[in-house]
Amino acid sequence: MTAELPDWMYPPRPSGWEADDLDHLSQAPRHTELIDGALIFMMSPQRYWHSRFVENLTFALRQAAPDGFDAVREMTVRLDKKSRPEPDILVATVISEPDRTSYRPEEVALVVEVVSEESVDRDRNIKPFKYAQAGIAHFWRVEDEKGEPVVHVYELDRLTRAYVATGIHRGRLKATVPFSMDIDLESLTP
Repeated sequence: MTAELPDWMYPPRPSGWEADDLDHLSQAPRHTELIDGALIFMMSPQRYWHSRFVENLTFALRQAAPDGFDAVREMTVRLDKKSRPEPDILVATVISEPDRTSYRPEEVALVVEVVSEESVDRDRNIKPFKYAQAGIAHFWRVEDEKGEPVVHVYELDRLTRAYVATGIHRGRLKATVPFSMDIDLESLTP
């Protein structure tokens, strides 16, 4: 016996979902993403560690960001016609459009994914590949290592359109790109 899906879960066209469709899915759960035309629902409960770390890192990035940049959560990036992921944090050029629902890759300086159990493959493989292909210059992947954050920092090689690892940070993260920062990672953990 199978339950019938609600009408809103069916794509509006035979070719599937498109990035702009997310703006018209008010029935979809919060944090719905689109990857290669497939809707991804964040259905598992978020861990306290993940939630607090993302909140604290967002604040730390806001504090470090110079004029012209802002760190935001719960916003998607329209990578192409069929993909609109929602990174845990993104740092973008400040755009004062209060009704905006997404950013374009050229407006994004950094995306941060904090790996959770239900998103391991997307956060380690699929999303970094897609962010790099879209030309986003900086990507961070945060892993929970026995309650302590480990930040894997990557920079885009524009020739190959692939990320190159530039560091693994424990305890403290010092960087000069996309802007100068010195973040005490231990102070961000709950």
